Amino acid sequence: MTELPPFSDRLLGWYDRHARSLPWRVSPGDRAQGVRPDPYRVWLSEVMLQQTTVATVKSYFAIFTQRWPNVQALANAADEDVMGAWAGLGYYARARNLLACAREVTRHRNGRFPETADALRDLPGIGDYTSAAIASIAFDEPAPVVDGNIERVTTRLYAIETPLPAARKAIRVRVAEMTPKSRAGDFAQAMMDLGATICTPRSPTCILCPVSEGCVARQEGRQEEFPKKLAKKAKPSRRGAAFVARRARDGAILLRRRPASGMLGGMAEPFTTDWSSKTDGATGLDAAPFAADWRRAGEVTHGFTHFDLTLEVWIATIEAEPTDAGWWAPAGDLNAAGLPTLMRKAVEAALAAASSR
Repeated sequence: MTELPPFSDRLLGWYDRHARSLPWRVSPGDRAQGVRPDPYRVWLSEVMLQQTTVATVKSYFAIFTQRWPNVQALANAADEDVMGAWAGLGYYARARNLLACAREVTRHRNGRFPETADALRDLPGIGDYTSAAIASIAFDEPAPVVDGNIERVTTRLYAIETPLPAARKAIRVRVAEMTPKSRAGDFAQAMMDLGATICTPRSPTCILCPVSEGCVARQEGRQEEFPKKLAKKAKPSRRGAAFVARRARDGAILLRRRPASGMLGGMAEPFTTDWSSKTDGATGLDAAPFAADWRRAGEVTHGFTHFDLTLEVWIATIEAEPTDAGWWAPAGDLNAAGLPTLMRKAVEAALAAASSR
């Protein structure tokens, strides 16, 4: 029986032919010609990609790199500009950490990212996965990179029966064993691409997989059983209210900025009550931030990682402007206001209710 080439050789050969073209990626052909990945672009993409899809991230990545083409430019950006550009991408603590990290690298590290996973972990917002990904892709350190795609590929290859998250230590050991000393960054990206395009959560295309021989889950016909996961706990449901004030003379919307810490920290919003992941906010007309002819405009719902939120939506058209209340955003240009998805839903529901009267 002919002996198979090493796992990494088979995978990298496939990657050289089938690598996805991504705006933050240096292709394997260019990499072979000596083109080096830009650590800033690698870091920015990896932070954006946490718990977010590639399709969603592409447009945000283009906007950020056009406005702030390097880490120094991002470090010098105003907080509200960055938070506004991040609006809709979710998990807003990532945006706050993004700014903190850019400023740390610019002001205390001469604008240069550390080149090892260990050193990268000292930066704000960079944990085990992100540090390994940056070190591997940008600097070719053979650090074991484990994202959701790589977890799935690895648990199938070895039929790892331990459920997530407890299985992650064993997965990391296996990935470290598979990662080659050279082309570590290409190997990590190849594993990601394999999980994204062939070793998919449902109906994996094993017939096209370059490393299917030796995959224990395939041999046993149990591909879709992996990774094993514990049953999810039901998410709690919270309630609150949003009060959308519209200016009579031009239809502008009154917005304010949320506190820097906490849920949606630093983001723009209409007035809302003090809901959180642990407690409900006030609801009903008595919760209005100031006196006006408030009318009920329905409800909007939004799912966060650990809880679901339902907001009552109220709208009022006002003549006199409240003092020290925030700022007015043109209703026809809410994109520029940097509203997170939840708050955009609330404003849109209010405006839809007003237009139907």
